[in-house]
Amino acid sequence: MAPRPVSHGLGAILRDIGYVSFGKYGQYVITIVTLPLIARVLGAHGVGLLAIGLSSYFIGSLLVDLGITAFLAARVHDSRTTRADLDELRGAYLAIRATTLGVLATALAAGTALEVPAPVYMILLGLFTGGFWSISEDWLLIGQGRFGTSVVYQGAGRIGYLVLLILVLPRFPSASAVLLCLLASSVLTVVLTWWDSVRTFGPPARPRNVRAVLRTGGPILTSRALATSYGQGSAAIYAAVLDAVSLGLFSAGDRLVRAIQSMLDPIGFALLPRLARHSTHDSFWRSSVLSLLACVSAAMLAATGVWLLAPFLIHVVFGGDFTGAVALLRVEVFILPATTVTSFVTTAVLPVRQDTVGVLVGAVIGTCVAAVALGVAIQTRSVWTLVFGTLAAEFAVALWCLVRMRWLVIRDRDAARSPTVPAPALVTKGESL
Repeated sequence: MAPRPVSHGLGAILRDIGYVSFGKYGQYVITIVTLPLIARVLGAHGVGLLAIGLSSYFIGSLLVDLGITAFLAARVHDSRTTRADLDELRGAYLAIRATTLGVLATALAAGTALEVPAPVYMILLGLFTGGFWSISEDWLLIGQGRFGTSVVYQGAGRIGYLVLLILVLPRFPSASAVLLCLLASSVLTVVLTWWDSVRTFGPPARPRNVRAVLRTGGPILTSRALATSYGQGSAAIYAAVLDAVSLGLFSAGDRLVRAIQSMLDPIGFALLPRLARHSTHDSFWRSSVLSLLACVSAAMLAATGVWLLAPFLIHVVFGGDFTGAVALLRVEVFILPATTVTSFVTTAVLPVRQDTVGVLVGAVIGTCVAAVALGVAIQTRSVWTLVFGTLAAEFAVALWCLVRMRWLVIRDRDAARSPTVPAPALVTKGESL
């Protein structure tokens, strides 16, 4: 199989970054637009319940797609991947995702029938909603470098979500209504991506080498799950020790920070197919380092701007009831440089190098730091513990990513100097994917 060439000019890179920004993280753009409506209709308590559901949304998405979409997308532009290989990979990946989604659907149905408490129901609904979104074939579009097509399909779903939310939430003011709108809008995106993949590649082959996909997905799923526990899924974890109002105040600042982060994350996705095609070239590491420096510089500027505008942003977006979130936002916004480093390295660099160990170790480090913070939170019952714990965990992981990246650079240089040591390459057929 020979994917279409990917343009390498600066204009093309910026264009693709913009596409990925809206296509993959467009929910944050819609979130900013709808936050004033959600905050004023649901209040701090309702926003706290919604934070639990949205945290579970990311966990559910992770459980279904195993967190390996970037690794699989890198295979699409690998010259050693044949059409038959890709069809088999699609079949195996679909079988894994469909099975996991079925389990989440069963859990949601059981919870609904048993009328579980609201926080538990929000967790179950969030898990299924996130899992359903991950059944899409958007990873194929990213692997082909078809970011424009991806943004159309993703944008259709996001706009549908916005329309549904405006129509439904005022009539049914509940946190679960927000997630149900998100679930309904995801149907359009899933259908469109599958229609495109079948039209382009035909139906997936019968599931084969499922174990090989699971072997690759095992460490990545573990690392993503651990990272979610101290990142976007932290509200679900801390719900056991903090009340809904505190979580609502934290969520107000956290969602603004994550929205800004989403504007920086797509740089790694946009560069992924380009780096994959030049993984053995001398320019690989130079391009990676320069791109990373540009990302971090942008993140530092964004953090400074949000710190200065924090009172204005909270007042305009959430209203006077969320004044207590200003101080929380001013601290948490400084995770942006750290999350930018982690995102770029784990999205663009390590997937090209197929370095699952590096991703896993980083997540373990972050989780250990977050676990200490959770232990402190049990004693203090303070939302500040959540904020500082998140900050410490993100910086610890970013530091590890820089260390790991440096280690890979040294390894590649040593391999280049020694003809007896093979240079690092993408996983070959039969070894993993």
